[in-house]
Amino acid sequence: MSTYVAPLKDMRFVLNELAGLAEVAKLPGCEEASADTVDAILEEAGRFASGVLDPLNQPGDQEGSVWKDGAVTTPKGFKDAYRQYVESGWGALPFEPEFGGQGLPKLVATAVEECFASANMSFSLCPLLTQGAIHALELAGSDALKAAYLEKMVAGHWTGTMNLTEPQAGSDLALVRAKAERSGDHYLISGQKIFITYGEHDLTENIVHLVLARTPDAPEGVKGISLFVVPKFLLNPDGSLGERNRANCASIEHKLGIHASPTAVMVYDKAVGYLVGEENKGLAYMFVMMNAARFSVGLEGVAISERAFQRALAYAKERVQGRDVAGGGSAVPIIQHPDVRRMLMLMKSQTEAMRALAYVVAAAMDVAARHPDKASRERNQAFVDLMIPVVKGWSTETGIEVASLGVQVHGGMGFIEETGAAQYLRDARITTIYEGTTGIQANDLIGRKIAREGGATVKGWLEHLQGFDAELAGSKNADVQAIRARLAEGAKAVAASVDWLLANFGKDVRAASAASVPFLRLMGIVAGGWQMARAARVAEQRLAGGENDRPFYEAKLATARFYADQLLVQAPALGATVTSGAAGMMALDEEQFLAA
Repeated sequence: MSTYVAPLKDMRFVLNELAGLAEVAKLPGCEEASADTVDAILEEAGRFASGVLDPLNQPGDQEGSVWKDGAVTTPKGFKDAYRQYVESGWGALPFEPEFGGQGLPKLVATAVEECFASANMSFSLCPLLTQGAIHALELAGSDALKAAYLEKMVAGHWTGTMNLTEPQAGSDLALVRAKAERSGDHYLISGQKIFITYGEHDLTENIVHLVLARTPDAPEGVKGISLFVVPKFLLNPDGSLGERNRANCASIEHKLGIHASPTAVMVYDKAVGYLVGEENKGLAYMFVMMNAARFSVGLEGVAISERAFQRALAYAKERVQGRDVAGGGSAVPIIQHPDVRRMLMLMKSQTEAMRALAYVVAAAMDVAARHPDKASRERNQAFVDLMIPVVKGWSTETGIEVASLGVQVHGGMGFIEETGAAQYLRDARITTIYEGTTGIQANDLIGRKIAREGGATVKGWLEHLQGFDAELAGSKNADVQAIRARLAEGAKAVAASVDWLLANFGKDVRAASAASVPFLRLMGIVAGGWQMARAARVAEQRLAGGENDRPFYEAKLATARFYADQLLVQAPALGATVTSGAAGMMALDEEQFLAA
């Protein structure tokens, strides 16, 4: 059985060489993020992940969270692990010192978050939702709400949730029916919410629910939704916990994966709630949580891929089976078989590409939030907005593929739960669904992020790729030149697809929507190829300069070449699917789906 080990060498490489940690550390408020400090943080995060969280992952999956009489008990060891998480200050990393945060960049917090999600995805979901709730309160909460809740939430003493979904209202939030009646300085919230991650648990003494509901005179549709803080326990005037609020967990779901993470059905029966921001603007505030969560779920795709790869690699090295295909001899470890190598390289290369893209986007978040120049902030925010659906959609779809490859590497043993490979596939399966399905991410990408602005941001990114191509042209390395050629083909496919989408979105939105998921995959593969090409260029330069760690840079260059030959090569075909594949999508009448 393999133990998770944080991939610190690749994390450092991406942070320093691709995401620009040194530049991020120059931003106002980020001065503490020196290379030495970040190294120390990552070392400690790796130890916590491998020593505390990873040993609880498989037992927690087997035991699961348990609901009884409205209360939820998390698996053995989770409560103590969460206590250690809080005492170590992990949840406070990216938040402002005003509320007890450590003020470190999102970029640094992203690397830490990846470690924890790799080691134990079910555990990491609780802090993930809490951080989103904190962001929403920071943005729109009144001074009184901030004073009452933020310090405890930042410290991790209280956790947070986001309550959107109802039985009749999944992704279509216009159908939300939960009610909010005005009652003096607060509101009384009534209704049912489903799929609430960590909606009830035993890790903390209070849970702060952020709930979407409608006031009596609210307009129909999404314009009539407001956002409310509904705590599990009300607060006394001195800030201590008071009486139990009328917010109760009716049950928890029985799921394919993430068994240790309780997914609650919440019932609000005239529960006391406090308005966040203004009435009827709740959806805009909730999108702050949602965008943060979407990025973090995309990072789960990276994390589960890394963990699945590590386990598959360890198994491939120790499992002796079959003879060398080159001829004769005794049985060999399966890592020597070409097809197993193919699968491991697919796992490794895509994980590294996804990690690099996610970290680069995290760095852009820091610039968008902190750079003193307004134009720089706006330019980076536009890039973040463009790439978040790609990080979420492409990384999670790829994460499932990588986890499935991990099962395949194990052969028949991968289908046996005791080996652990199957859990990663089961856990990964939810990531393309929650916080907006892949189809929702893809339609957001082509609609809000491309068509609405006439493709300005994506065209700016394509111009950047053209400039990067000119830089790659100066390389004398054959691998880099091969990568350059594939990346150029990929960029051309994206450009043609963007032109087609812009020409057709207004006149045939169904055709554009039919092409949206292939386009998202195209964007992900090419954006990942962009990062792998950047990594290859750095590796080439380090090798030419006599860098000591030659094996790492040689592997980086070879992995980037593999990505270009096996994955970037798919880009032209995906481009063709975007521009000519819509007709067959809607060709059948509903009755024609059945051949009988």
